[in-house]
Amino acid sequence: MPLPAPNTAWPPPALADIYRDYDEADAWYSGDKTRLATYYTRAAQPERDREHWHQYVHRMWAQSHDLTRPDSRLHVPLAGDIAATSADLLFSEPPTFTVEDATTQERLEEILEEGGVHMRLLEAAEVDSGLGDVYIKLCWDGDVAQRPIWAIEHGDAAIPTFRWGRLTEVTFWRELERNGDQVMRFLEHHEPGLITYALFEGTGKNLGQPVPLDSREDVAEMTRGADADGRQDTKIGPLLTATHIPNMRPNRKHRGLPFGRSDYAAPCYDLFDALDQVWTSWMRDIRLARARLIVPRGYLTSLGPGQGAAFDAECEIWEELDMDPTQGGGITLSQFAIRVAEHQASAESIIGQAVRSAGYSAQTFGLAGDVAATATEVAARERRSMVTRDRKIQYWAPALRRIVEATLALDRSLGWSSVEPVMPTVEFGSAVSQDAESVARTLQLLEAARAASLDTKVRMLHPDWDDDQVREEVQRIKDDEGAPVGDPLAVRPRDQPPAGAEEPPPEDVPPAAGPPAGGPNSQ
Repeated sequence: MPLPAPNTAWPPPALADIYRDYDEADAWYSGDKTRLATYYTRAAQPERDREHWHQYVHRMWAQSHDLTRPDSRLHVPLAGDIAATSADLLFSEPPTFTVEDATTQERLEEILEEGGVHMRLLEAAEVDSGLGDVYIKLCWDGDVAQRPIWAIEHGDAAIPTFRWGRLTEVTFWRELERNGDQVMRFLEHHEPGLITYALFEGTGKNLGQPVPLDSREDVAEMTRGADADGRQDTKIGPLLTATHIPNMRPNRKHRGLPFGRSDYAAPCYDLFDALDQVWTSWMRDIRLARARLIVPRGYLTSLGPGQGAAFDAECEIWEELDMDPTQGGGITLSQFAIRVAEHQASAESIIGQAVRSAGYSAQTFGLAGDVAATATEVAARERRSMVTRDRKIQYWAPALRRIVEATLALDRSLGWSSVEPVMPTVEFGSAVSQDAESVARTLQLLEAARAASLDTKVRMLHPDWDDDQVREEVQRIKDDEGAPVGDPLAVRPRDQPPAGAEEPPPEDVPPAAGPPAGGPNSQ
């Protein structure tokens, strides 16, 4: 049975530990103090989690605080910064998908550009870094667009089935409505060539009983085209309309399972909590260091019987007081020192260790200073980040090839195109953009060595230009240099002189026969 049976415990008990990791990672990724406090307060209760509560009881966010006063604990969103940085390293420049057939290539570029696939990939990569798993699934709606649509599903909203580490089936689920302990969930099960939909009404921990799909208007819209049993044939044969991208493997807490591990995997959670403690302590020093005046009772102005007294800091003249101001009876300023250097050094040290544990260089997060450098220097300083990026690309590339092939196949089966579905070649863009001076220096060296054509050099300077733009620029350069007008992409052989140039004299012609100048027969 592709879908879970009614009255199944939810999430499935087999994934309880995986989902517990998702919950903790999500609390830090969200950057929400309330969510952090709620998660760790519950997790640190022995009656709720007898096996793991001792791991959380020492955390700052597990400590109770006076509800009658504002919560003075502060949170540094380092977890979110790590996830965003990971996404930027992977997809700051969109990847290039290439197929051999020109018609297929044109249709593929249209689907990717109009569908905003680059932004979807940035979203997916950020979630993948935070949770450890992300999925890309295919949707379609002719009223919205005449092409397949890429949608992102998070790891904590999927029940996958793997075979030899490869995704074979997956059930995505979402909560549509929660009223007290009553929960309405929508499930869609993806398997090769088929999608099955179902609607269940249950509780917070139980899937409950199935409900007709047409009982909710929003569900009926999402399941148009499905039969009475909620089954929809995708007509793309063995291809799956979803793919799984693990952030990194192996999962150190669940060795042997094909789930990815988050960039926050231990010991980063301890470091995140320690950073929040340092930041909270720093702000507490600032609050305690606010200037306060200690004044004798005689400096206070009575507010009337039973109303107490107050000190007017703006008053310039007081009446004569029965005290000796030379005996310490004057106004005293109380102001504590702020331990700026100690807190800053501690915070930077914790951040540096956290980003290293996550697999990145401190330079990537600006901890080594924002000194201007060339692209080569930046890559050298950020080698650890580049290595992590390269590792992640190995998980992303095959998944993207599979989902693009399924996209083309689905586009054809829905009648929106007649292109042949093929698996493309995927090339990832550079993580570090070269500065203009570095590019110019490279082009100058290539020109001196006569190692690149004019067309190649234009493409190096403008990697985002298409062939027509390159041809026009090459022609303009030739016109400016006075070169003959011809094929702008044609490369003149090195031994062929420009048109109209005088033929150079031969270099290896032997001299005419005769006695050398100054010989015995000379006059």
